[in-house]
Amino acid sequence: MSTPPLKAVTLTHVRYQKGDHLGHFLAWISLVPVFISLGGFISHFILRRELQTMFFALGLVFSQFINELIKQSVQQARPETCFLLETCDSHGWPSSHSQYMFFFATYFTLLTYYRFGVLGRNQMAVAFFVVWPLALLTMYSRVYLGYHTVAQVFAGAGLGIVVGAAWFWVVNSVIRVYFPIIEESAFGRLFYIKDTSHIPNVLKFEYENARAARKHVSYKRSE
Repeated sequence: MSTPPLKAVTLTHVRYQKGDHLGHFLAWISLVPVFISLGGFISHFILRRELQTMFFALGLVFSQFINELIKQSVQQARPETCFLLETCDSHGWPSSHSQYMFFFATYFTLLTYYRFGVLGRNQMAVAFFVVWPLALLTMYSRVYLGYHTVAQVFAGAGLGIVVGAAWFWVVNSVIRVYFPIIEESAFGRLFYIKDTSHIPNVLKFEYENARAARKHVSYKRSE
């Protein structure tokens, strides 16, 4: 009886040449989408329950679903290095890592520009000097490490920008009007789901209200 071939979970299956310090660094950069998904969105949901962030995360899932549909339709092979990386059983166009990061950068920048739930006065600087460089480094890492061709990462980046901008429009022009209804629903009240898109500076708002609540008797913790 023959043993069926094994297939790896490629999301965290990142390899680089031993002794290549740049490759080692870029291998970690390549995992940024995982850190954003697990460390960022899940912890943000647990601690904040923001509707804008929930739909942001939902958009990323939708974007990756589109990516997989295109990959299965086009079925373009990865570069020849896929034999060393054991990724030849998956398709390369468009790059899902590039698409994820450029969707994230586009949506994050638009949220900041239109001041929907901004957490700080320097958030646009974070977008330009942290988020976009990380997106570019992720794109470069996929080529450097041999997982994708240049054309594949640019296709992913372009698709991420288009889908990210389109999803932002859908959420904030069509769906956002229903946010108050979701807040007041039984589900929203049960899980403390909220929307702070109407607040220009959420961090300042929460800071001032936390200080004010300290002086209010009804908010004080019973010892």
